[in-house]
Amino acid sequence: MDGTQRTQEGIGASVIRKEDARHLHGRGQFVGDIALPGMLDAAIVRSPAAHARLRGVRRPAGSLIFTAGDLALPDIMAPHLPPAARQAAMPVLAKDRVRYVGEPVAVALAPTRARAEDLAETVELDLDPLPVAMSVEQAAAEGAAVLHDGWPGNQIHEFRFCSGQDGALPGHLAQAPIKVEGVYRMARQSMNPMEGKGCLAYWDDRQDQLILHTSTQIPHLIRDGVSDVLGLPRSQLRVIAPDVGGGFGYKSILQAEEVLVCWLARRLRRPVRWLEDRREHLIAAANTREQLYRVTAYADRDGRLLGVDADIAIDAGAYSVYPFTNLLDAGMAAGAIPGPYDIPWYRSRSRALATNKPPVAPYRGVARPGACFAIEQALDAVARQAGRPAWEVRLANLIPAQAMPYTTLNGRVYDSGDYPEALRRAVHAIRPRARQAAESMAAREHAASHRIGVGVACFVELTGHGMRAAHDWKLPVRPAPEPATVRLNADGTLEVRLGLQSHGQGMETTMAQVAHEILGLPLDAVRVLHGDTGLSAFSTGTYASRGMVMGGGAVAGACRELARRLQRLGAVLLDCDAEDVAVAHGRIQGPSASLTLAQVARIWHEDCGAFGNPAEPASLEVTHGYELPGEGAFSYGAHAAVVDVDLETGYVRVVDYLVVEDCGVAVNPMIVDGQVMGGVVQGIGSALYEESLYDAAGQPQASTLVDYLLPSAGDVPFVHVDHLHHPSPFTEFGMKGVGEGGAIPSASVVCSAVNDALGGEGACLSELPLSPARVLRALADARRTAARHEEAA
Repeated sequence: MDGTQRTQEGIGASVIRKEDARHLHGRGQFVGDIALPGMLDAAIVRSPAAHARLRGVRRPAGSLIFTAGDLALPDIMAPHLPPAARQAAMPVLAKDRVRYVGEPVAVALAPTRARAEDLAETVELDLDPLPVAMSVEQAAAEGAAVLHDGWPGNQIHEFRFCSGQDGALPGHLAQAPIKVEGVYRMARQSMNPMEGKGCLAYWDDRQDQLILHTSTQIPHLIRDGVSDVLGLPRSQLRVIAPDVGGGFGYKSILQAEEVLVCWLARRLRRPVRWLEDRREHLIAAANTREQLYRVTAYADRDGRLLGVDADIAIDAGAYSVYPFTNLLDAGMAAGAIPGPYDIPWYRSRSRALATNKPPVAPYRGVARPGACFAIEQALDAVARQAGRPAWEVRLANLIPAQAMPYTTLNGRVYDSGDYPEALRRAVHAIRPRARQAAESMAAREHAASHRIGVGVACFVELTGHGMRAAHDWKLPVRPAPEPATVRLNADGTLEVRLGLQSHGQGMETTMAQVAHEILGLPLDAVRVLHGDTGLSAFSTGTYASRGMVMGGGAVAGACRELARRLQRLGAVLLDCDAEDVAVAHGRIQGPSASLTLAQVARIWHEDCGAFGNPAEPASLEVTHGYELPGEGAFSYGAHAAVVDVDLETGYVRVVDYLVVEDCGVAVNPMIVDGQVMGGVVQGIGSALYEESLYDAAGQPQASTLVDYLLPSAGDVPFVHVDHLHHPSPFTEFGMKGVGEGGAIPSASVVCSAVNDALGGEGACLSELPLSPARVLRALADARRTAARHEEAA
């Protein structure tokens, strides 16, 4: 008996986050809050050129300034590349060549960051400029600038897939009644977590260890990567992630600065800290999202898809990042194009190309927002040719509920759900909101220059994939079973230790809820510790919406084993058989009496002999490794939005937004809603505002938040969230991940709504963000086209 019960604090309860008590009162501890005696702050000297030979570095004699020659370290090498892929290893500090503006070239140290920056200003770089490749088109062009010697065409790798036998287009598709071809482009973005990257390292002589405090999602992998570069045994490096102020994927890679502070701390035997400022983040941090899709969709006269052909180009930047490589987007994009749709034939070619920009890193949704954007816009085009509402065409193509579990053309197994019902609910709910917006607009003074539009989009979200899926799909990170350790203390409190790292998901609360579900202990009696390689078993960390699915499964398994041990102990104390003992509500209940877990734990710790000599079980500490029996759990849903487009200014305002999502069993519905809303806001940013622009020479044009626009509270409406509940058959409690779903379809939804608003003007946009300039340009192009048609008539 495991004592599983539904309570006001267990699974399904919207309890207030345990973390909020410190964060809302300013008592969190981030890297920037840690200061140690004798600490030095670091300032990075960065390349001012996008591509150049590095002839030399001049620095004041005797200063605490270090270059690649001082370090003599190997480059950072990403693991698990496909056999044919090229390795764009990333130097810790540039050696003989720089490949993007902002690349680290030297590091200056001083007792304060201000003095370190002053010292960095004294460094002079001798650079010999080289030609640049600033887009995938430039990188692939004949005679293009070559970033890495021996890489003509700058191609890192190419993924190809075809569901047919020979890879050729079937003859019947060439005769399809509807054929639409589209080019869809997403702009390069910067991730902008609230807290920038930060790291602090020092040597602990008592432990004979290098201690690294770093703002990361993947403490164990950071330990492994730094150890490999420094040539330091992994047992001599302890990585601690304190409070982390957002990550979004940016903090799931090894930064050169993390290696730097570790090398410097070991060399100088002094604490060394580096804190990223916002300008560094905008110009030099790993970027994301710059993707180009050329999609051809074939359909019958009613808009039922017959096949999809996709050619994808990913701007992967100058180097490959550890551990995820710069191929993750290219591989994920190709697999994600079919989404929730039943497509009879699919072919894709997906390339990653090197350019003179910062490396790309995984960002919330990892290529799926771009893939969703491409297929959803293609479906809009099919609907226009079929003369049917866009939502009806989607409904006709969605995988039906009765087909679950559904195996996709590329071998993924969608575990459970009702995709059509999610869309029907979204459409039913958004229609009256759209009518209300139109009526409100009609009553306004400048109504003639405004248009109201409605958009919908559907998505699936791959979550929780573990060891088997990572190996089968040849992902760059191959996780072991996810571990969790639980220990019942003498005072009756439960300590939960995880290798995962929370960076805003509320894991200290939701993991405690899982423990409560099994053992019945109140949440304030459960202490969750995470993000410390010295306290937890190996975990690949938090990414890919795996935290709750994998970590929650591990905590549940460990608590169940602890409950079994407590049953045996309770049976001794209650003088009955273990089969007659239940663990529930924080108590051990026998046929005629009961004890609290605190009572049993205290007896075990203070008088273990009462249970026999030797005591059985021998410990109240359990480590359990959790692995999914299936390939993963797929959340899904439908989004809908209403927008108001000003024809005179090109400004787009999102008036209303609705989400219908299904993450199976929600551990904490309040946290789920927060995750969904946060993702939607990021998607609106992708749709309307965010763009990392570069000039022809490779100079970044968005180096402050004046130039790089983020959505503010006034730009985003209240996001209404509705839920379906189809538990996954593969996971504990039927949970599915939810961390990325809000961001996957939201950019496409806004674009569809804008195109719906501008349909009467003959304008259609397919490049994000939908800035006022792009909207006005599309309107002007439509008017010129209409004028030419009138002249021809």
